[in-house]
Amino acid sequence: MRGIVVIGEGEKDEAPMLYNGEEVGNGGGPDCDFAVDPVDGTTLMAKGMPNAISVLAVAERGAMFDPFSGVLHGEDRGRTGRRRRDRLTAPVAENIRKVAKAKKSSVSDLTVCILDRPRHAELITQVRETGARIRMISDGDVAGAIAAARPESGTDLLVGTGGTPEGVIAAAAMRCMGGAIQARLAPTDDVERQKAIDAGHDLERILVTEDLVSGENVFFTATGVTDGDLLRGVRFSGVRYSGGGAHTQSIVMRSKSGTVRVIEAYHRLDKLREYASIDFTGDEHAPAPMP
Repeated sequence: MRGIVVIGEGEKDEAPMLYNGEEVGNGGGPDCDFAVDPVDGTTLMAKGMPNAISVLAVAERGAMFDPFSGVLHGEDRGRTGRRRRDRLTAPVAENIRKVAKAKKSSVSDLTVCILDRPRHAELITQVRETGARIRMISDGDVAGAIAAARPESGTDLLVGTGGTPEGVIAAAAMRCMGGAIQARLAPTDDVERQKAIDAGHDLERILVTEDLVSGENVFFTATGVTDGDLLRGVRFSGVRYSGGGAHTQSIVMRSKSGTVRVIEAYHRLDKLREYASIDFTGDEHAPAPMP
């Protein structure tokens, strides 16, 4: 493939890889857009808490929304029924009532997922006043968005303000799952605001799922890092320093076919060492990786 990272975490995290504009792939095959978040829920992973996942979305070149800066703001992330563009400007209470009507249930039966941040204090109050349940998450809003699109998850909506990579990646998942997301840019300061304006973005424009990720062939994949509602985390088996291995669970989705696959994999660490630049065994005396 000839891929370009359209949305990455590299620049935000001051990392030397997965930055916006980085080219990936071997230079052959189709032209692709990538949106990546190596760990959605970094704090969750660092503390050994549930629901940390590694996520990646791929689509045809030019299919992904490229905001350059800012964060996405949304009050309708996830499975929300009709995809009207007025949802985001309506009060959250009105949106909750509309979702309850579409699902033929009462408001008190709905569960709204919200990222636990001080900026969401007023939003949380408004949701509570409707009588809907609230599921607070400390991190990992991509997993929260996916939960909102899964009927068996017990989550009906994800609302609030989150990061741009997470928003675009979540939109890719929605394209594959038949869910819906609405968002708009919400710069955190004047510098981000000016960058977005200079890039030609209308900060009042409401973006729906297809605005964030268009195209006919969208892929989404996630692998569990720690155990969670969506996926099991990485499990090591055997003696790590003398070979051993790791078990992973991943979910892979494709919009064109609507297929959702769950993949159980076993990775031999000694084999990974043969071609990877990372020493997966943690053995400082291990032979150098093959070129």
